[in-house]
Amino acid sequence: MWEAFLNKTVVVDLRSPFVCLGTLVAVDGEYIELRDADFHDLRDTQSTRENYVAQARATGIKRNRKRVRVLRTEIVALCRIEDVVDS
Repeated sequence: MWEAFLNKTVVVDLRSPFVCLGTLVAVDGEYIELRDADFHDLRDTQSTRENYVAQARATGIKRNRKRVRVLRTEIVALCRIEDVVDS
């Protein structure tokens, strides 16, 4: 399953109030690695998770990390940014 997402721009929804957007470049037993990522704490904005992600799709990812590793057990959902719909 992971191969379909490798080298694609993805949205990673986490259990915590964080969302991570970036290019998925690696997956191992415990972590996924994203490059040119936006690791965003939703407590820092009044926007909802859905609105933040839809805006990032429309205007581009606001990169704040060259590289980030995310613990796989914290992932709730993963999708390609192209699969985000603005309703």
